[in-house]
Amino acid sequence: MQIFIASDHGGFELKQKLLAALPGLGYLDQQDLGPAELDPDDDYPPFAFAVGEKVALDPESIGILICRSGNGMAIAANKVKGVRAALCFSPEHATKAREDDHANVLALDADYAGADPLEIVKAFLSAEEHGGRHERRVEMIGEY
Repeated sequence: MQIFIASDHGGFELKQKLLAALPGLGYLDQQDLGPAELDPDDDYPPFAFAVGEKVALDPESIGILICRSGNGMAIAANKVKGVRAALCFSPEHATKAREDDHANVLALDADYAGADPLEIVKAFLSAEEHGGRHERRVEMIGEY
């Protein structure tokens, strides 16, 4: 599974930690879409759009976006057609986002989460999409 990951300055440190941890979990195919170095003046939308566009082109891929609250990244990524970004605060929340809503981008906050972000990522990456009524609903969203 290809993983595209990006952050802004607020999520930079957490992004670096996740990039270091993912290979140990067996996720070797990852691409860091920025920033390459900490820039306190950067803006999150270009990074969210970059990940969203990559995920939209590769339906088997997953995106991970990180900013201080996670909200801005999720909102920006959801502007890309085909992206279903979910802001998740717990492993259970991440699992349901994948299973029920077929989320293909995980948005994380760097400042507020009570749960271990790595556990949230592991849950998101290991969950499988449910079909049936959930698939029907996701199709309705995609057709809008």
